[in-house]
Amino acid sequence: MTTFAPRCFTLCRYHANTGRTSLEIDQTVKLEINGSIQQIRMCAERDGLPPILIVQAGPGFPLLHEAAKFRQRLNLEKDFLVCYWDQRGCGIASQQDAESVSMQQQVDDLHTVLRWLKNETKQTVIVFGISLGATIALQAAAYERDNVKAVIAISPDAHTASSDASAASFFKAQSAIAESRRLSKKLMKLGEPPYADSAAFQLRASILADLGVIERGKRFSALLRETMFGLIGTYGLLGAVKAMRNMNLIQRKLLPQLVSLNLLSNPPHLAVPVHFIFGEQDPLIPAEIVKQLPSAIASPKTTVMRVPDAGHMVHFDQPEVVRSIVVKASSEVDFGFNIYV
Repeated sequence: MTTFAPRCFTLCRYHANTGRTSLEIDQTVKLEINGSIQQIRMCAERDGLPPILIVQAGPGFPLLHEAAKFRQRLNLEKDFLVCYWDQRGCGIASQQDAESVSMQQQVDDLHTVLRWLKNETKQTVIVFGISLGATIALQAAAYERDNVKAVIAISPDAHTASSDASAASFFKAQSAIAESRRLSKKLMKLGEPPYADSAAFQLRASILADLGVIERGKRFSALLRETMFGLIGTYGLLGAVKAMRNMNLIQRKLLPQLVSLNLLSNPPHLAVPVHFIFGEQDPLIPAEIVKQLPSAIASPKTTVMRVPDAGHMVHFDQPEVVRSIVVKASSEVDFGFNIYV
């Protein structure tokens, strides 16, 4: 049975100075969700704003440490109550919670969070899902028509085999162009897909980052430093170690499940608008998926945007474009049906 109950509600201690207007609301709530303890940081410039729930990329990636970065880039707090959710097992969660993760459990947890947030705010929720978070958001929102206003799906993982094949083709092309012995050695070490263990998954992520298609302009070393400083600043040194441990534990649990991921074979049907956003330079989302996925997922309103000069993290590469879509989705501007840009 799905259950939820607030455990505590306190002022968040981790608030970076972003140079923005001060926040009237900046609080972190701990919830007991389906037998685990999870955290949500809630931020807004004023009371009464509509809620937006950020469902982070994954597997195993925490989110609270990125709140300042989200605010710097997108500044959603100006128009929304932004809810940054550390999913089951993420961040400083217990080892037991990390080991209880599964794809279905993450979807079930999101059901609970959406119902709790709707009950707390008395407003329907915009779900802002990123990569695997977008996949989870699409699956959960199909059963939450009374609690969800719209889904913003950033670079959703839809078909692992196609994604792996597309990335492998990209690597081969880049290796031929660059004629880099270092890149060739990394690719030889990486081997062929699927990548069902955390070592291979993380190596592939580092190669993609160094090639500029995760977050443009940032190599893997820069992203790693940014992540570590954020984790330490948010959770403390020991908490950062725990967060990294949990990431590895979750990846061990989820990566074998993701090998067979295929949203096209059993697509969710949603009763709310869905707005897909892809980066043109993202090799993890092949062109056929950009065309097939929005058509397969039934929705009363569907828009699709391929954003130039953007990789997998479109919301960080082109934040103004993404922000404008979120604001329009909130105001129920009629996008029309199946608009491809």
